[in-house]
Amino acid sequence: MSSLDELIQKAKMLLSEGHSPGQIADELSLSMETVTWLLTQQKGAVIPKDVHIDWTTISGQGPLLDEMAMLMLKRYYAAVNEGAGTRQDEVDLPTAFVGIAISGIPLATLISVGEGAKLAIYHPAKHSTADPPIGSISGNFATVSGEKCIIVDDVITSGKTMQEVVKYLRRHGAVPLSIWVIFDKRGIKDIDGVPVYSLFKISRID
Repeated sequence: MSSLDELIQKAKMLLSEGHSPGQIADELSLSMETVTWLLTQQKGAVIPKDVHIDWTTISGQGPLLDEMAMLMLKRYYAAVNEGAGTRQDEVDLPTAFVGIAISGIPLATLISVGEGAKLAIYHPAKHSTADPPIGSISGNFATVSGEKCIIVDDVITSGKTMQEVVKYLRRHGAVPLSIWVIFDKRGIKDIDGVPVYSLFKISRID
């Protein structure tokens, strides 16, 4: 069985278990366009160019996940100390870490513990059942108004969710300082003026 066939099977299994396409995209670290194709495989439709990332050997082990979170923290401060940034607010100490559901939550939790900062949780619009779908901050964790925030997730795929979070934070009186991810599929330096710090940049060569 090819890796593509395996992805198709995984996507259909997750759908049968009640996952939404947005949740499937997060589970498989793929774009919504790719997940839509995997689920429908419409004739004549072009297979989206995407890269599947499976990091479950780390995400499923608490100690390894903690080390990954600390790598993200060290990578950011190393870049700031080397003068990689030019924006003044980049050197400001964050007061809150915003974990994007679902994979960003454990990472942001571990980092916020290490930094002694607040923890906020963001539910992206692609997980929403509202019409039209909207993103929101969980009421069970910290609010973001007046906070200097770091946005944390595992992967940047299309960048749409990150743009959504940045706009939400600014609209609700927060200052997004930077975006931290493990894997960046876009290879971009910033999203709407907010710098991106990734551990790995993933490139597809055709």
